[in-house]
Amino acid sequence: MEEPNVYHTPNEELTNNTVDCCSPQGALAVSACHDVHSPQGNDGPRHSHHSDEMKNILTSRLNRIEGQVRGIKGMIERDTYCDDVLTQIAAVQSALNSVGKLLLEGHMKSCVIERIQAGDSEVIDELLVTVKKLMK
Repeated sequence: MEEPNVYHTPNEELTNNTVDCCSPQGALAVSACHDVHSPQGNDGPRHSHHSDEMKNILTSRLNRIEGQVRGIKGMIERDTYCDDVLTQIAAVQSALNSVGKLLLEGHMKSCVIERIQAGDSEVIDELLVTVKKLMK
């Protein structure tokens, strides 16, 4: 099953596979979900563009990861063979990378595009720093 596109750019027309993440009513609400930040710098806190559906997807994945981490802790407490524990650690790292990829995709399709359109080219440097962190 294809996951819906739960992000959009401010002027993008919504399709059947796109969920409007800016307001539950389906209308772009004067950048209310994007909070205050000017092209010259960040004047206030910034917020994400996540729809309720994407929040549920991310929360569900993170809950599973949390369960995996608890399982690893139990394995260590039970003196489970090291290779088996390391295999589970690799699985958790992969799952976290998957969540990071989803967030990065949404960030690029919404926040980054919006800030570039607003004339804020600093977002590119911010994005590069973030990608470098994810690639470690």
